[in-house]
Amino acid sequence: MIRRPLELSAALLSGGALGAWLGESSWTALWAAWLGAVVWVLLDNLRARRVLEWLKTGESSRSPDVSAVWGEVVEQARRGLRAMDRKARKSEARLEEFLAAIQASPNGVVLLDKTGAIEWCNLTAAEHLGFDPKRDLRQYVRNLVRDPVFAAYLKGNSFKQGVEIDGRNATPSHPQRISIHIHPYGKNRKLLLTRDVTALQLAEAMRRDFVANVSHEIRTPLTVVSGFIETLLNLELSEEERRRYLTLMGQQADRMQHLVADLLTLSRLEGSPVPGSSEWVSCDDLLRQVLEEAQALSVVLTEGQPHAIAADAATEEAMQVAGSRSELHSALSNLMGNAVRYTPPGGRITAGWRVAQDGGAEFFVQDTGPGIAAEHLPRLTERFYRVDRSRSRETGGTGLGLAIVKHVAQRHGGQMRVQSQLGLGSTFSLSLPPARVLLD
Repeated sequence: MIRRPLELSAALLSGGALGAWLGESSWTALWAAWLGAVVWVLLDNLRARRVLEWLKTGESSRSPDVSAVWGEVVEQARRGLRAMDRKARKSEARLEEFLAAIQASPNGVVLLDKTGAIEWCNLTAAEHLGFDPKRDLRQYVRNLVRDPVFAAYLKGNSFKQGVEIDGRNATPSHPQRISIHIHPYGKNRKLLLTRDVTALQLAEAMRRDFVANVSHEIRTPLTVVSGFIETLLNLELSEEERRRYLTLMGQQADRMQHLVADLLTLSRLEGSPVPGSSEWVSCDDLLRQVLEEAQALSVVLTEGQPHAIAADAATEEAMQVAGSRSELHSALSNLMGNAVRYTPPGGRITAGWRVAQDGGAEFFVQDTGPGIAAEHLPRLTERFYRVDRSRSRETGGTGLGLAIVKHVAQRHGGQMRVQSQLGLGSTFSLSLPPARVLLD
């Protein structure tokens, strides 16, 4: 701060001394001193201009070389600019992290200005609504989403509740539903959130169907039993008729018991932990047990014309698998039971274990039944889905067997497969991963 007045004093003295040397008049010395002050002011203004020009550019790395107080101003400004640059970089980094987090969100996010134009959107929202995240910036959202439900929602300006529209990839066979909810913020700006609710709606539909199917499956035998009870109470029946009615009532009661047992099995599978790998089960023992059960069922259902049920000649007898014995037995028993129920009397059923190409284990059941049409194959594991409803009920099926098999396979890290052709029979298999297989 002292240097600047010293420079001015030096300019005045130098001008005065020069005037005194040039002439003897005091006015000459005064005018020379004034000219020295003017020269100093011009030089000082030049330095000030250089500082101002530098401040306009804001480049802290290229500061002007000035002296006196202007040098101190430049140094302080440069420090301030560097601090602002650091803060700006940190703010940009935080903004990038925030935007990256929004991009990773499973929900769509769209920022709309006060006119309804798109300021920014993440990739999820672009996929839900058919946007191009770059090309469609500054476009009006009402021009891009033309669903009448959304248009009325946006125009109504009441956003307490959201709306649902069909997704851009929706088809009759593969529906897609997108939930949209708008939240106003700031000065007439809007935050538009999207969410794919297709899975939730499908789950709700499955729940409704499940309740309806259970009610129907239980109502039918209850109606039969109630009718027989009323008959027994109100009519005089012979001993043979009474025995026949009681036999039919017992069959319907068994059917309800099997249905409840399968429902409890599914509930237990869905709510219990995944089976560990510490319990090893002999594949040969499992196969022998389910073959005996299938032969007994065949005798009951075929009335004198049992199926030819046998183990496959190439089955692996020394194989062991890790998992829950009760669950595996339930799955294999269901596969064998279905083969017996749907294969005509006298038909051939072959079952066994084999080593898969990846080193895993595969249990398979091959029958000579009527086969299954291709359109039914994707839905076989749905609960209560039957290819032939009358045939299944006649033989005591509940419609839950393959659903149980699918759950058991998934809980053991495997899967269920079906190969079938009309008139050529079917092959059902349950595969387990190599980590659950032990070959002696």
